Amino acid sequence: MKVDIWSDVRCPFCYIGKRKFEAALAQFEQKDEVEVEWHSFELDPNAETVPGASAVDYLAEKYGRPREWAEEMHENVTATAAEVGLDFHLDISVVANSFDAHRLIQLAKSEGLGDAIEEKLFEGYFTFGKDISDHSTLIEIGVAAGLDSLTVATMLRGADFTDEVRYDEQTAQQIGVRGVPFFVFNQKLAVSGAQPPETFLGAMRQASAEQ
Repeated sequence: MKVDIWSDVRCPFCYIGKRKFEAALAQFEQKDEVEVEWHSFELDPNAETVPGASAVDYLAEKYGRPREWAEEMHENVTATAAEVGLDFHLDISVVANSFDAHRLIQLAKSEGLGDAIEEKLFEGYFTFGKDISDHSTLIEIGVAAGLDSLTVATMLRGADFTDEVRYDEQTAQQIGVRGVPFFVFNQKLAVSGAQPPETFLGAMRQASAEQ
């Protein structure tokens, strides 16, 4: 079975959804036959990296809401993440563009390390407050996921894997993806959002039965 997942490493529900999907996969009877492929999706392609900027202020300004609303949103997301064992520290998160992080994901995918790089990028951004647009940080994260440092550095200096990122985003547009995480099972059954593990498990079983 093939599971395609569109996500952005700046999306908290994508990390939460990853954990819920993993919980479902652990219960799936044919889990050893499941192939997972991560795909790029930028929630805000025009986002500018602003080191030192408040993530709360950024969220409030983006949606035109009061700062108190943004603080409450962060608290709620942090609590939801904790329910699946994730340790979010959104107070230190860096407002950053994720395009180069997506190029790194594409590089890692080409070496069979797609899931590993997703995990390290999510962890870096949401738990450790890493700037995922900074090249030295991306090299560090790439190495932690199993990539060669020189390979990552060379990729970041050029434009490699730009086409792969754009292809994923165009595909998402063609199939009607409006938000992430977005899961597609066997190119037939779609599940949007960080759904409960039971929903993902049911989708896998249904997709498997319809093969």
